[in-house]
Parts: sequence; structure tokens; C-alpha cells
Amino acid sequence: MKGTNATIISVNVGLPASLKHGEKVVVSGIRKQSVQDRIKVSFDGLPGDGQADLVNHGGPDKAVCVYSFDHYPYWEERLGRQLEAGSFGENFTLSGRDEEDWCIGDKVRIGTALLQVSQPRQPCFKLGARHGVPELGEWVTATGYTGFYFRVLIEGEVKAGDKAVIEERHDAAITIAEANLVMHHNKSDLAGIRKLLAVDELSASWRKTLQARLDRLTGESELEKVN
Repeated sequence: MKGTNATIISVNVGLPASLKHGEKVVVSGIRKQSVQDRIKVSFDGLPGDGQADLVNHGGPDKAVCVYSFDHYPYWEERLGRQLEAGSFGENFTLSGRDEEDWCIGDKVRIGTALLQVSQPRQPCFKLGARHGVPELGEWVTATGYTGFYFRVLIEGEVKAGDKAVIEERHDAAITIAEANLVMHHNKSDLAGIRKLLAVDELSASWRKTLQARLDRLTGESELEKVN
């Protein structure tokens, strides 16, 4: 662990707007602008922020998207360009901690808000469209530098410069990095899937995906025994 605290480098919001994707134009809220003043964090997210795809983005389990500023040097070198805060579509750009340090279910105090880690972020094609690099989403998933989401337990106000303090570490202590391995790499890890599903604080969408995978894998195992 790098320590108990992280710092908000930037708070970022953006409303859905047109985004070029190859020969097509899609609508996305992935372009964010930094907010300098203190801003309220509500159960549904931040004012001035929005998502075009409400099936895969937003909602109480994904009220606030977070990305580690510590990854920016890596991506700047790989992409060959300087990146400003919010470049990964995140609401909070945080320094001092990354996917190895945050755990599903952790309760985190930032400003006057109390937040809880709910799931890793799963980048979609719009991240690649945002930077003109179609493979970027796949690269993010492969590296494990995904970021994650907060749900809001107590509404409050935050601003750049606030500390993010873990007030309560979840007993299971499953890191974002570990969850990513189960979801994206070790897809047949029955023990890992069951361990994640045992965490009540895991988001509904991840729970649905992992439960379906578990049912399929255990069904296949039973079928092999019969045959």
C-alpha cells in the first residue's frame, strides 16, 4: 500500500456531445473539463456531468468515475502527447494511490462526502475515439490501469486539493487490480469469482456478469462429469 491518503488533482465534468468514431459520429460525455470551485457530489453524480449511454454508464453504483494521475506519465509516453486531467473521462483525477491500493467496498471520505468503491472501470470504444487511438480501451484493460467507480453513501462537497481518506477498509480487501484479473484475464477462476460475489458492495452490473459466468462454468463442469 502507498499510504492511507490520496489527493484530488482535478475534479472534472462534461455533458454528452458529438464525438467522431471512425466514419461515424457518436454521442458521449467522455470529454471533461476541470472545475475549480467546490462542487456537490450527489447520489447520481456531479452537476454538469452526464452520460449518453445510461445502460453502461452512470447510475448509483457508478456515480463518480476515478482515475489515477500516477498512470498519466505512462500514457503520455505511449501516446506521445501530453494529457490534461480528465483525459480518461474521469470525474476525479487522484494521485497517490492506484488499482493496487483501492478495494471493493472501501469507504472513502473526500471533502464532506462519504463514498464507496463499487467496481473497476471498464473502458469502452469511446475512450479510443476520444484520443483517436481505437486500441486504447484494449490497452487500458490489458495494463490494468482501468480506474474505478465510487457510489455515494453521504452526499457532500469536494474540490481539487481535497484528500481522499479511507475511513473503513472492507474486510475482504479485494483490490481493483485483483477484480480486474478475475473479470478480464483469469476468467475461469471459480474461487476468484465466488470471492468477488461474496462482497455485497460489488456493483449490480459486475455481480450480474460474474454470476452468469459462474453459472456457465459450473454447468459445464457438471456436464463434463456426466459425460
